[in-house]
Amino acid sequence: MRRWLTAAGLVVAVGAGSVACTSEKKESPFVGAADVCGDVFAGPLAEMVEKATGDKVFFRKSPKGMERVVAALKEGYASGRPWAEGDTLCLLRPKDSDQTDKGGVTFTMYAPQDVEDEGLPAGHELYTMGVQSSVGRGNAALYFECVSPRLKGSDTTPLRIHGSFGRGESDAPDTREYRDLNMTILHAVSLKLVKELDCADNGGLPESPVLTPK
Repeated sequence: MRRWLTAAGLVVAVGAGSVACTSEKKESPFVGAADVCGDVFAGPLAEMVEKATGDKVFFRKSPKGMERVVAALKEGYASGRPWAEGDTLCLLRPKDSDQTDKGGVTFTMYAPQDVEDEGLPAGHELYTMGVQSSVGRGNAALYFECVSPRLKGSDTTPLRIHGSFGRGESDAPDTREYRDLNMTILHAVSLKLVKELDCADNGGLPESPVLTPK
């Protein structure tokens, strides 16, 4: 965008003391995992995301994902319903990918019965962390509860949170290393959420992920 100096309707000629034309630098729509959704995957977590997805460049997304998730969970809890949709914390869409290649992290409010039946899709297995946790070839799920002064009544009825991570399309092998990687990513982001919500005892989550099959 050019800025012009005018006087009496005439353009001032460029010369000594005049203001040079300036232009705004356009922000790139593509970033690495460390910046894809603000600082959600900042630090060592960025390398984990790039390894799990097999991609290093993603479409830049809003940095307000955590704000949206917190608001959605608080609204869902206040509604008194047994479950609520929540929101997506970060959508991972690689550069040059098709519309179906989407991964990311989402948090919802789950109903009690969701963890009572431990039946899992084929190829998935339970881990021991949280109220319930499980991993598959390209995803991970973590259920935990939050008691917080920011959630009225949660001392008797905790907010039930279901976190999920999906890596999207990836050629990564289906090994214990990569399954643990899926859960490690989800655990790290879940810790950020419980701190934002001020959940007591980190919502029952350990500071370091427990990667033990059940």
